Amino acid sequence: MKVRLVDIAHARSGDKGDTANVGVIALRPDWYPLIDAHLTRDRVRAHFAGVITGDVERYALPNLKALNFLLHGALDGGGTLSLKTDAQGKVFSTAMLRMVLDVPDDEARTLGLPPAPA
Repeated sequence: MKVRLVDIAHARSGDKGDTANVGVIALRPDWYPLIDAHLTRDRVRAHFAGVITGDVERYALPNLKALNFLLHGALDGGGTLSLKTDAQGKVFSTAMLRMVLDVPDDEARTLGLPPAPA
C-alpha cells in the first residue's frame, strides 16, 4: 500500500548555516516503528537529490516518537549568503511530508494506515 508521510506524521524544519534540520514526528505512537523503518538516510537523500549537495544525518528520538534529519549543503551557504528562495530551510518539512512510503498491505492494515489517494 502507498502511504503519504503527511498522513502519518507531522514535521518542523529550520536551519543552522548551510544545513537544514527536519524533524518528523509520528501522529500516533504505534506508527513510529513504521516511520523509523521506512524513513532511512538513503530514502531521504534520494528524495532531496538535486536540492542538497551534502550528506544526510539521521537521529532517532524514540521517546518522542520522532526522527531528526540534518541535510548538509541544503541552503547554498545559509540565510545571509544564499540566493535561494528558502534560504532558512522553512519549507523542507513540507517537502519531506510529500514523500510516499511503500508499506506491505498486511502491515498497513494492522496499523490502520490511511492509503494515499489514487
